[in-house]
Amino acid sequence: MNTERRLSRGARIVLASHNQGKLAEFRALLADSGIEIVSAGELGLPEPDETGETFEDNARIKALAAARAADLPALADDSGFCVTALDGQPGVYSARWGGPDKDFAKAMARVNHQLGGHADRSAAFVAVLCLAWPDGETRCVEGRVEGDVAWPPRGAHGHGYDPIFLPEGSTRTFAEMAADEKNAISHRGRALERFLAECVTSP
Repeated sequence: MNTERRLSRGARIVLASHNQGKLAEFRALLADSGIEIVSAGELGLPEPDETGETFEDNARIKALAAARAADLPALADDSGFCVTALDGQPGVYSARWGGPDKDFAKAMARVNHQLGGHADRSAAFVAVLCLAWPDGETRCVEGRVEGDVAWPPRGAHGHGYDPIFLPEGSTRTFAEMAADEKNAISHRGRALERFLAECVTSP
């Protein structure tokens, strides 16, 4: 694999997602890069089954499917909430812990219930971004932020497990932070920094 292959600024790429919230977040985070993003949802592309056992596996599955279907470079992310005392769960199954309706109030309650009175409340948010090309080449980068599980949930911003995650050094959960403040320290923000540094040509 040619690790020097990079996107040029101003390139058009597919975001391998049907989630409008994620599309808006990526467009905001990549606004200064000049990269034009169109989503898999906007192109009507099918969603592949996420059968991988790791974040990298699933990000690669989604990115390759979108790149080949659209004949454009594609960017996919796979992320989750990893609780130390639960052996890294829910991890790649973070969304599934909310059931078919993706009810994250239920998912957060399950995390708290399974933790019980455990003294170790440490956890991390992990995001892996994968850039895939139509010819099958891929490049993955990871972003991670450490912290602790808070209870009860606090804050009205963000999504997913944000209301129960206290990033290291903060007294506020991700859901109590404004979007730009969270993005500056989040797992996805850190992964995108690496993506821009390693996968996009310098201005």
